[in-house]
Amino acid sequence: MDKSKKSSVLACVTGQYDCDRIIKTASEIAESKNMPLHVLCVLKTTENYGSLSNELEYLYQTAKTVNADMTVLFSDNAPKAAADFAGQIRCRRMVSGMHNGEMTGFLVLFNELRSEIPITMIDKDKAIYSMEPINEKV
Repeated sequence: MDKSKKSSVLACVTGQYDCDRIIKTASEIAESKNMPLHVLCVLKTTENYGSLSNELEYLYQTAKTVNADMTVLFSDNAPKAAADFAGQIRCRRMVSGMHNGEMTGFLVLFNELRSEIPITMIDKDKAIYSMEPINEKV
C-alpha cells in the first residue's frame, strides 16, 4: 500500500441506476472531509455483464461528474474484494445502500473485515444512516 496516498471515501455500488444516490451522497461526504472519492462495483465472476452495460456506463458517468474514479472488480467474494480495495485507497468512510438484513450480507461481512471504517447507508428514499466503529478497551 502506498502510504503517501490521501485518505479517501469509498462508494460501493451495484449495477443499478438508482445507485447514483450512493455516489452523490458519498461525493458530498468526501467534499466535506476534503477527501477524494472512489466508486467501486464488485461483480460476480459468473454475472452476465452485457445486461449491466448501460447501468455501469451511467454510474461511471455519474462518478465522473463528481470527479471520482470508478473501479469494477470481478470477484465471488464482494465483501473481501471491497475490504481489500478500501485498504489500498486508505478508506476512512464507506458509503453503500442499505443492509439487507442477512448476517452474511455484504455490509456485515465488510464490517467484520474492516471494523475500523465507519459506514454510511442510503436507503431508496435517500434517508441516510451511519454506523460508527465502537472502540472497545479490553
